Amino acid sequence: MSGKPKEIVYLKDYRPPAFSVESVQLHFKLDPDRTVVASEMVLIKNPGIGGESAPADLRLDGRHLQLLEARMNGEPLATGSYSLDAEGMTVHGVGDRCTLALTTCVHPRTNTSLEGLFCSKDILCTQCEPEGLRKITYFPDRPDVMTRYRVILEADEGRYNALLSNGNLVSSVLTQDGKRVVTWDDPYKKPSYLFALVAGNLYCATGGFTTASGREITLHVYVEPENSDKCQHALMALTKAMAWDERRFGREYDLDLYQIVAVNDFNMGAMENKGLNLFNAKYVLAQPQTATDLDYQQIESVIAHEYFHNWTGNRITCRDWFQLSLKEGLTVYRDQEFSADEVTTKAIGRIEAVRTLRSLQFPEDAGPTAHPVRPDSYMEINNFYTMTVYNKGAEVVRMLATLLGTDGFRRGMDDYFSRFDGQAVTVEDFLAAMSAGSGRDLRPFLLWYQQSGTPVVTLKFDYDAKQQTCTLIFQQNCPPTPGQPSKKPFPIPIIVALLDNNGREIPLHLDGSESGPTTRLLELVAEKQTFTFSRVPRRPVPSVLRHFSAPVRLHSNLSNEEMGFLWCHDGDGFNRWEGGQAFASKLLLNAIEHWQRGENFIVPEAYLEGFKKNVQDPALQPMDKAMLLMLPDEKYLLDQMPRGEPEGVYVVRRRFKKRLAHNFAEYLLELYQTLAEKDKSYQYDRQAVGRRTLKNYCLDYLITGDCQRFGNLAVTQYETTDNMTDRLLALVKLAHEEHPSAQDILDDFQKRWKNDPLVMDKWFSIQATSPALKTLERVKLLLHHSQFSMSNPNKVRALIGAFCHTNPYRFHAGSGEGYRFLVTIIESLNGINPQVAARMVTPLLPWKRFEEQRGQLMLESLRAIAAIPDLARDIHELVHKALAD
Repeated sequence: MSGKPKEIVYLKDYRPPAFSVESVQLHFKLDPDRTVVASEMVLIKNPGIGGESAPADLRLDGRHLQLLEARMNGEPLATGSYSLDAEGMTVHGVGDRCTLALTTCVHPRTNTSLEGLFCSKDILCTQCEPEGLRKITYFPDRPDVMTRYRVILEADEGRYNALLSNGNLVSSVLTQDGKRVVTWDDPYKKPSYLFALVAGNLYCATGGFTTASGREITLHVYVEPENSDKCQHALMALTKAMAWDERRFGREYDLDLYQIVAVNDFNMGAMENKGLNLFNAKYVLAQPQTATDLDYQQIESVIAHEYFHNWTGNRITCRDWFQLSLKEGLTVYRDQEFSADEVTTKAIGRIEAVRTLRSLQFPEDAGPTAHPVRPDSYMEINNFYTMTVYNKGAEVVRMLATLLGTDGFRRGMDDYFSRFDGQAVTVEDFLAAMSAGSGRDLRPFLLWYQQSGTPVVTLKFDYDAKQQTCTLIFQQNCPPTPGQPSKKPFPIPIIVALLDNNGREIPLHLDGSESGPTTRLLELVAEKQTFTFSRVPRRPVPSVLRHFSAPVRLHSNLSNEEMGFLWCHDGDGFNRWEGGQAFASKLLLNAIEHWQRGENFIVPEAYLEGFKKNVQDPALQPMDKAMLLMLPDEKYLLDQMPRGEPEGVYVVRRRFKKRLAHNFAEYLLELYQTLAEKDKSYQYDRQAVGRRTLKNYCLDYLITGDCQRFGNLAVTQYETTDNMTDRLLALVKLAHEEHPSAQDILDDFQKRWKNDPLVMDKWFSIQATSPALKTLERVKLLLHHSQFSMSNPNKVRALIGAFCHTNPYRFHAGSGEGYRFLVTIIESLNGINPQVAARMVTPLLPWKRFEEQRGQLMLESLRAIAAIPDLARDIHELVHKALAD
């Protein structure tokens, strides 16, 4: 450990701060080797702290700081009037109101943690969420201390052409001694985690936006000069997000200037600092030759997410870090809705969100680090920026929107904004506002914030031909999770329809009701509930949990034929996809059991027929067709197994895919050629993205089925395309199938893009995700590549993260070599960037969910990590939980 493990912080121990900060001024004398920070805070003792006039102790957070000077009300602080420790500073006997001036010194260039003030090459920048300001100056670094900031940035004239901070630019002057001094003022109160500054020599792309009320907003996107031609998509995405938020939620931007800065060294995807968003360059830079369709879509999503935080996160923030999902889950929901409206479609957006949830969050809920959407405790808050807090939190908001309806949800959100603007609030505050706006008691929904784990809903479907009734019997349970052996029933909204033999929705008469809508919202609130529909003349096929109306695992007694029917006929886009996924998952998991026993398996005719119908369906849009031809991914299949068998999953899924490719090669080839003819020059719009996606799915199947016959299609596509989407897919297939041309094309790709860090990340990932026998050997060699750096999070994620997180077949090799490799990586990262190291360790944590031999090897590696000297608490907390499981 780095010293002793940090004490565990508990939600139940929350206390309001002893002092509020009326205002703060921060003056930075910027230098990458030694930056001096002068802070001046006006502090007011909060009522009820000690006696009315009794002095109290003031606690300020601080880490790795050199205190140069301390003054209170203009007078030096006496040595005995304050004390310093590893976590901060305590000033003793502070009165009701005072001005505290502190001067500290920090060293950005050597700050490899990328928290606080650090260098991204020659750019000085900050990351203060969640607890980064304490690495810059002593401050009550907690989200419920909101204040107004004035920031003064001082540097040698000519060193930086951009000196940026939050809010509005007040002045920029050149002093007689050759210093450029720039002053920024933010008129809105904000918590410390939203503070930001940037100093660098940057290109500025400029745009504008006119709000619904007629205000003119200036938009700036700052990038390194060599990326000046890659900013326009980001500007377009920002204006789309601003317009959408006005239409959908009535939220206007509140400053006159909105700034985005892209840097290459960043722990996260982006950061919503008020008026000055810091972005990982991956989520800003795009042009067709260097960015894929997915990159373009992610840029729109992430830029929208950070912009939406202006209201759900900045204007209204969290009282404490336990409420993190209050800003993140709500904002993920908002960015998902934006993407469904503006980037993809409702069905495709829902499919992508659920794929992410099932592959990443469901396993988290089933592992040793399972925690509620609102955790009860933490040792290191960085460890709770999780899929549960973000994505499951978004699903909870979505369930509320489903229950309240469009108008009721909007009224609730309007009430939330009007009640709590400028405040730091809790989940209970949010639910109270939604209840007031809709007139519905939503207190039962606290269970979704308080209980961990993924509920399992079991459906028994029955049809009585004599009575012409259809019965749906639901049961719910939630498996035990750490610290929560038993759970109360969740409130679960379930949208259902019944389909006739032509796929049409029939009127639903629930429990004898006269009205007959074709879809119903059922509310499962007990452990077991029965719903009976009357006047059903023939046996229907139930379409249940439409649009994935709740984040649950659904088990049903539907037959293969019924699942196949939904796959080909369901009018709900998500459930049509889900029919195919459920059908394929059932077949694949059964086939894996056969493989484990050394037995052969076949792909049933019913599945082949469904695949053929979807390939040939002329009514399907290209993107919808691509989704319907998709097989469940390896991580999702592993999560379905009581004890994961990565080799079996890979081998069986590949054989299954090859069978499909062989059976339908001619259909797939014709479809590929038709789409390639339509797609000769790059455009970025929904239709063009759909065509490229389907075209590349066809190529993927064809080369999986017969690389020798179809490999030259990929070679030609690589050589002749005008865009990265097509070039990358071709390269992936050639490399992963070990085509004779693969190495030459990998070398060509490197030669073309060796000076573009983001494109080189793709090159690293292609090799790290290969199923080839010597993949780990290649990954180890690439650690010494001139373009790789262990101090750059993007590179670590591209190479090491890609191998350990997204190549389960090779990472979980039976020899355990993948696990031992990860131990050596954690040893290196521990002293460089503990936050990134903690993200890398997660594939080892669910050791109990793998077959016994692999599980024991994973356990040995966890013990080896636990024994690393001076293990950072980020890693310690995760490993400790896994070992205690």
